Amino acid sequence: MSALPPIVEPAAELTRDEVARYSRHLIIPDIGMEGQKRIKNARVLVIGAGGLGSPTLLYLAAAGVGTIGIVEFDEVDESNLQRQVIHGQSDIGRSKADSARDSIAEINPLVKVELHKVRLEPENAIELFSRYDLIVDGTDNFATRYLVNDAAVLAHKPYVWGSIYRFEGQASVFWEDAPDGRGLNYRDLYPQAPPPGMVPSCAEGGVLGILCASIGSIMGTEAIKLITGVGETLLGRLMVYDALDMDYRTIRIRKDPQAQPITELIDYEVFCGVVSDEAAAAAGDSTLTAIELKEKIDAGDAIALIDVREPVEWDIVHIDGATLIPKGEFESGEALAKIPHDRTPVLYCKTGIRSAEALAAVKRAGFADAAHLQGGIVAWAKQVDTSLPVY
Repeated sequence: MSALPPIVEPAAELTRDEVARYSRHLIIPDIGMEGQKRIKNARVLVIGAGGLGSPTLLYLAAAGVGTIGIVEFDEVDESNLQRQVIHGQSDIGRSKADSARDSIAEINPLVKVELHKVRLEPENAIELFSRYDLIVDGTDNFATRYLVNDAAVLAHKPYVWGSIYRFEGQASVFWEDAPDGRGLNYRDLYPQAPPPGMVPSCAEGGVLGILCASIGSIMGTEAIKLITGVGETLLGRLMVYDALDMDYRTIRIRKDPQAQPITELIDYEVFCGVVSDEAAAAAGDSTLTAIELKEKIDAGDAIALIDVREPVEWDIVHIDGATLIPKGEFESGEALAKIPHDRTPVLYCKTGIRSAEALAAVKRAGFADAAHLQGGIVAWAKQVDTSLPVY
């Protein structure tokens, strides 16, 4: 399959300083002066300055991408530093966007950085995307991924996508308007979002920090190839990396003949769902805040506190007096025999999502008075027992 045409026209010239800085690119025949001029002229929008955004931003800046936009509204947290290498210890509590901008300036002051300190929404995505040549999606949730995809289709922009979880990463390129009938978008790979609670986030399931470097570098490489028109991109292929087995494999992606054309942006939170309808209904009038749960415990109420997280999470931190019954046992049914009938079951997880799903199963089994902890053990550690670690 032939290479795609370059998506960026070359800049008029490279300065003497730019020639010195980018000399290792200039002596590669496939890039040379013209390729570096295209990189200089490129406008790339990176969604997120987190695990995948960090290495991608650093290397795109080092490569000389002329203008880099960053969509990021979050602040740097200590737990970010295990993988988000664009930020440092002194950045904790700072805007991730500001921190990323400063790191880029240190690596390459010739790069112009445009900050968009907003949450990407259907109301702003298409107009924002229209200002750039290429989108790089390093987000970690399905709602934003579908939003990025649909907005890229409607803005007629190609985009590079990646995802990570524990020891596995994936990457691909999507471009609905690609030439020669090669157009594909994310919905050709994933027509529907997985059921709520089926795929844990990195915050719930974890990620090997250095995996971000592997997938982020692939995303940056694909961006450079699209800008310059060299090589064969991942358009039409899903690259899957297993760090434990040190195995890379690619899977062919084809246009979904059943796919409906994308004509508008929708409510992606509703489309993906944070929790299932059953879990939302179960938790509706059976949710306790951390303060309310503490009051019930202090009052001596007959409560069976049940932790539905994984054993490795229990080892990090748990609430005194709780019993560990992982969520998988609720799905298989074996947990129901472990729930006492003489006390009110109160379930908790890390943030309240898994416990809501487990609560639905408990209520279905006849424990009508069961409840769960809003915000999970994170809320408990912040509002009740501040000596507990937050992970």
